[in-house]
Amino acid sequence: MVGIFTASLTLLATYRYPLVFASTLFQGPVIMLAGGFLLRLGDFSFWPLYATLVTADFAGDIIWYWIGRKAAEPFIRRFGHIFGVTHAVFEKIEGLFNKYHTKILFISKITMGFGFALAVLIAAGATRVPFRKYLILNLAGGFIWTGMLISVGFFLGHLYYLVDKGFRIAFIVAAVTLLASAFFGFTSFVRNKSNF
Repeated sequence: MVGIFTASLTLLATYRYPLVFASTLFQGPVIMLAGGFLLRLGDFSFWPLYATLVTADFAGDIIWYWIGRKAAEPFIRRFGHIFGVTHAVFEKIEGLFNKYHTKILFISKITMGFGFALAVLIAAGATRVPFRKYLILNLAGGFIWTGMLISVGFFLGHLYYLVDKGFRIAFIVAAVTLLASAFFGFTSFVRNKSNF
């Protein structure tokens, strides 16, 4: 049993950056926060971590763009409910894209879309935003967004060291709960106010 545990830790240590990359494709913001936290604890080096997170987030956004460009309607009809993207939300965002796609893309990237990030990425493809422009705006926003989330995670890692050892697990649970509640509460508020 100890051998399996040791082998698992060795595997995680050896392939930590590829694992971060793969995880970021599915849960970017959470992995960015966790990455900043683990950076503060000394488990990662800043530049390789930052580059891995930006690249993985960028790769995921490119995938969503092409889904929007090639198959927005069937994708939303079949899988939209899983990702919280209804046909009504998509139509509203798609309509706004015709006038304001530059602002929407950049602001969405640095705010996680106020809860509409996926709909925005798919709408960019569906409305044929020029791919080069999409890449530039997305990458510029991604550098800022990733840096912000790593910083928050790093700050939480610093606070972790200030907490008495007996309360560190409780601190992690409380921090995760607080951040998740703040994020989901804010996105729900924005959705309700915008009638999406």
